Amino acid sequence: MCVVVAIGAFFPRVAIVLLWAFSGYMERAFESFWVAFLGWLLLPFTTLFYAIAYAPVGGVSGFGWFLVGLGFLIDLSNWFGGSRQTARQRSAYN
Repeated sequence: MCVVVAIGAFFPRVAIVLLWAFSGYMERAFESFWVAFLGWLLLPFTTLFYAIAYAPVGGVSGFGWFLVGLGFLIDLSNWFGGSRQTARQRSAYN
């Protein structure tokens, strides 16, 4: 599990695939394959943190919601930080 978390810090989609292949975390956390797939595609950190927070106790509560929120903030920063950097690069060339 520690290896998956370490990989997830830089490659969350790879960590999700590893959880799917070698543990039951994804199946326990998500009832539908499509919900998990959309999470993998659009919000990988949120999906990874939700699966990790959900699996040990059969639900997310307390500190687990903090982790899910943190994952969501990381995903948002990836989405909007990338567009901000692209805008900076475009303005530098003009």
